[in-house]
Amino acid sequence: MEKIFISGASGFIGKKLAYLFLSKGYKVTGIGTCATHPFSEAFEKFEWISSDTTLKGKWQDKVAQSDIIINLAGRNIFHYWTKKYKQAIYDSRILTTRNIVSAIQKGKTQTLLTTSAAGIYGDCKDDLLIEERLPGKGFLADVCADWEKEGLKAKKKGVKVAVMRFGVVLGDGGALSLMTKAFKLFVGGPLGGGRQWFPWIHVKDLEKVIEFLVENKQSQGIFNFTGPTPIRQKQFAKALGRVLGRPAVMPAPSFMIKTIMGELGSSLLQSQRVIPGNLLDLGYPFIFPTLQSSFKDIFGK
Repeated sequence: MEKIFISGASGFIGKKLAYLFLSKGYKVTGIGTCATHPFSEAFEKFEWISSDTTLKGKWQDKVAQSDIIINLAGRNIFHYWTKKYKQAIYDSRILTTRNIVSAIQKGKTQTLLTTSAAGIYGDCKDDLLIEERLPGKGFLADVCADWEKEGLKAKKKGVKVAVMRFGVVLGDGGALSLMTKAFKLFVGGPLGGGRQWFPWIHVKDLEKVIEFLVENKQSQGIFNFTGPTPIRQKQFAKALGRVLGRPAVMPAPSFMIKTIMGELGSSLLQSQRVIPGNLLDLGYPFIFPTLQSSFKDIFGK
């Protein structure tokens, strides 16, 4: 069975992917900054490495020895963006990816799935966004563009590369848990005018798409990891309020978001009407194609 290396394996998505591939019999090596990982005791085929992937080190040997590399590492963007924190957001993604690619052996049959985000498109109003769209402007767009460039360099070594442009991942954790807390405190509602498009994907679809790409050996290129049914932020807030039994009538004005959250707030007001064009062309069958079906699964309502 093939060996899989996962950077960021202690995160919300990383844990789920590690469990998925372990359950299918793969040998999984996970890496992150946590001292320990709960899977170390639970799974014989799981190996945990505690290391800072922005720095070169012995951990890179595991990259060279792996058949499949899934690069998820990156500092959480939901934090006030000081100059220092913005540099950490950048370095955690670009330096980690650079170190992973430098460790890949030229000529060896390997596959790299490396993360990016829908934020690469910038603020696109009502434009329908497929993978051929050029990067937009802004800090997140610039970070994603550089992030992808580092990952795509692996192609020069003969490696198959899939770039995964994540929308907001919905599930029992991550960003949705932060939104849910606000609604339960009766302070939930649309951001700004709420007309901006909100790119999203159910975490189970995200897992299955990665499994689909791993097992479809010819899958390479750029992929929007978003649900096939775009939705505006106002509609998203209403749907979330409905399943939580809370009103979604307290919109956060744009000026307030920008004042409190700074540059992060401005990025949250951007509009990205993204569809997963390349995944649909490959014939991936979405389990949760609509927000309603996703919320029904997550909340049981």
